[in-house]
Order: sequence, then C-alpha cells, then structure tokens
Amino acid sequence: MLTDFTEEHTWLQIQRELSLRKLTEDSKYQEELKYDFNIKGELRHLDTNESFVFNYYKNGHEQNHELYEVLGHSITQYVYELLERVCMLQKVYIPTDAIEDEPRSFFFMSKDALTSSSSLIIFLQDHGAFCAGQWGRRAIVSEGLKHGTQIPFIKTALQNHWEVIVLNPNDNFTDMNTEKERFSVRQSACSIPKRASSSPEEHTVYVWDHFIANSAASNVAFIAHGYGGLVFVDLLVQRKREVMNKVYSVAFIDSTHNIQHQSRHDPEIQEWIHKNCREWVSNSKPLNKTVHFLMRINCPTFSAGTEKYGLAPSCCLQPIFKYLKSMLKAKITTALRNSPVATRSSTRKKTGN
Repeated sequence: MLTDFTEEHTWLQIQRELSLRKLTEDSKYQEELKYDFNIKGELRHLDTNESFVFNYYKNGHEQNHELYEVLGHSITQYVYELLERVCMLQKVYIPTDAIEDEPRSFFFMSKDALTSSSSLIIFLQDHGAFCAGQWGRRAIVSEGLKHGTQIPFIKTALQNHWEVIVLNPNDNFTDMNTEKERFSVRQSACSIPKRASSSPEEHTVYVWDHFIANSAASNVAFIAHGYGGLVFVDLLVQRKREVMNKVYSVAFIDSTHNIQHQSRHDPEIQEWIHKNCREWVSNSKPLNKTVHFLMRINCPTFSAGTEKYGLAPSCCLQPIFKYLKSMLKAKITTALRNSPVATRSSTRKKTGN
C-alpha cells in the first residue's frame, strides 16, 4: 500500500533543493505569487500561509487569468522536475526523427519501461492547459500535489515493480512569438503545431507506434481520466488488434468516451471494453459502489467516492490498483492454464493415473 509520498526522505530532500517560488521570481507577478508547496504538498503563501487567491484583483478578470496562467506554467515546470527527481523518470523527446530547431513534444517513462517484461502502466490525462504528471491544475492549486498530480499513482506502480509511461497529450503547440509552449485549448495565430503531437490523439498513437507497441511488456494497462478515456478508445479503434493483444486492462476515471459512436458499433470493440475495462465516476455514493447508467453501453462503473471531478482520480487510487492487480493475476492464470507446457504436464498426469 502507498505511504504518503510527502513523508518520504527523497521528497523532503527535493523540497530543500526545488522551489516553486524560484520559478515565479522572474515574472512580473513575483509579489503576487509569493507561494510555494509546504511539506504536505499544499500550495501556501509564504507570508500568510493562506491558500492561493484566485480573484486577487477585484473586477480584474484578465489580470486574474494572466496571474493564474503564470502560476500554472510554473507548476508545470515544477511537476516535470518532480517526475524526474522524485519518480526518477526519463524525459523522451518526440518525434524521434526531429530535425534541428524543430518544435518537439516529450513524455516521461521509467528507466526500463521498454525493456522490462513486467507490467507497464500508461497514464493518460484529461484535456486542458496542463501537461504530463498532472490530473488537473486547479486540483493542484486548491488541494495540493497529492490530489492534483499523478505522482501517488506513479509511485504506487513503481513500488509494485511495474514500469510506467506518462503521456503528455496536451503539449501540442509552440507559440513562435513568445517561444513558450501553447496548449491545444488556447491555440493562437502564431502557434505552430508539433509534428506527431498536434492533438492528444496524434500524440498517443505516435507513442504507441514507436514505443509501447515495441516494448517488451506483454501486460500493458492504461489509467485514463476524462478526455483521456476518449483518446484511449480512439487508439483502440485505430490499432484494434495490437491494443487488444497487448493491453490487459483499462481504468477509466470520469471518461468522456462514447463506445457506440467511436467504435461505429463494432461489437468486438464493445465486448472488449466491457470485459477488460472498469470506470470510476464522480458520484455521491461511497467509494467503489456500483453506479448504473440508463441507455449507455459501457464497462462496469463504480463511484469514485466524491462528487468533485478534480478529486476523483486521487480518491479512487486504491480500488484502481486493486482492480489492475486482479486483472493481471487473472490474465497470467489463464495464460498458464492454456500454455502448451501446462497442457502436456496435465496430460502426462492423467495418463499416469
């Protein structure tokens, strides 16, 4: 079971070396952004210890929005650092054949993600102005790193000796005027799409084709939140046979996919989804209680134990990993039962009797 990642020695050490405040000091809002993460991973003002004030400027919507964007950009860089220095993940740039000075995207993966035969977990987040390692920016700001980032999930996977790949589906454009990253939800006239990553769907298919499909892992699972669920189903439709053979399970969280529409009513895909997937949704019911939807063909669905969309991923961490472990065990058991060696052994025993 996962221990609180904020209490680990590595986290405490990184806290001394890495500071969100250092990332905001050079901005024009350095006085307004005197915030940093405390030892619990909560964002607090350095002088007052108060939470972030979203409406800092009275009747100043544009200024408040810009202030929040500057904070969000700094949080993105901070989380990237955590993925590399706390989770020990490697940054991989794509496309792999990029020419010099070509805008590139990237994703993160554990050191042995492509060579290990152990289970491989792929993280696919919602659509929005936030990047790899984040379930949601607002959740990070309001609730802290434990709830808004994927770090607890990543560390749980690594502690189970599984490998991980953290996709970066929202890193789609570069703004040539500011030379800053521009996310797909805010494309401007000066935005240049990144080849192989101009959309979440394209990014995911590219990483699948060039990395996941060629990995040594025969047991791959996805954890997909929000629009990430739709992106996974898009991948399933585009690479149907490959995905069905390599992916043993998917945990959806408040997914926006539509199986009938996306699969064009393909009964094989619908059957695979129902058999190999499970979804957790924001709901008033207690955690992991069955939730029924009328007029919707889907997989078994359960309550995330909260009605707050931003908290759904962190709330259902434990049941998701319990589910993935049970699905992996079932697949391995079935494979052993159906293996030629097991069959011959069973035959010999019966013959001997």
